[in-house]
Amino acid sequence: MNAFRPEYRHRDYKAVLFDLDGVITPTALLHRKAWEELFTAYFSEHPGVSAYTSEDYYNLLDGRPRYEAVAAILASRGISLPRGSESDPAGTNSICALGNMKNDKFTQVLHRDGIDPYAGSLAYLQQVLGAGLNVAVVSSSRNARTVLKAAGLEEHFPLVVGGQEAAARGLAGKPAPDTFLAAAADLGWRPEECVVIEDATSGVAAARAGG
Repeated sequence: MNAFRPEYRHRDYKAVLFDLDGVITPTALLHRKAWEELFTAYFSEHPGVSAYTSEDYYNLLDGRPRYEAVAAILASRGISLPRGSESDPAGTNSICALGNMKNDKFTQVLHRDGIDPYAGSLAYLQQVLGAGLNVAVVSSSRNARTVLKAAGLEEHFPLVVGGQEAAARGLAGKPAPDTFLAAAADLGWRPEECVVIEDATSGVAAARAGG
C-alpha cells in the first residue's frame, strides 16, 4: 500500500490491522524480559558463546513467531538443536522446548503484573471503530487472545489472527505477508483497502510484502 498514490485516499480504507505487542499493549516489555531471562541463562551454560544483548531482541526475536525466533537466535550463536515438537515440555532439549519455556515465563509475568493498553492506542482504536472501519489483531504471539482479555479489549476484536490461528491454518509468520492477507480476506477487503499498524521490522516487511 502506498499512501501517496491518489487512488488510496483516506476515505478508501476499510479496515485497520493492528499488531498487538508494542502497538496496542506494552507486552513487548514482558516479552523482552522473558526472552532476556531465558537466553541469559541458556547462553551462560555454553562456554565461548557470546552473551545475550538487547540487540538480539530487536534483530532476531521481535515480531517473529516464537519457534522461528528461537531458531534464529540459536543460529546466530552457531548452536544446533533439533526442532522437536510443539508438545515438548518446557526445557532446553529442542527449539520447541526452549520456546515453550519462554512462553511459561511470559505467562507468569502477565498473570502476576497484568497489562494495560497504551492510552493513545486505545483512543485511536475508539476513533477507528467510531468511523465504522473494521479492525483485527494480527500478531505472531500465541498469547494474543490471552493478552487482549487481560487488557479488557477482547470484545473490540472479534477477528484475531495470532500465532495459534496461524499455526492451525498453516500460515507463514511475519515477515511473510500471509497473516495480514488472511485477516484482510476474513474481513472481506482487498489488501490495498487495509491499513497496517506495526512496530516490528518483520511486521513492517510483512505489510509491505502484502501490499
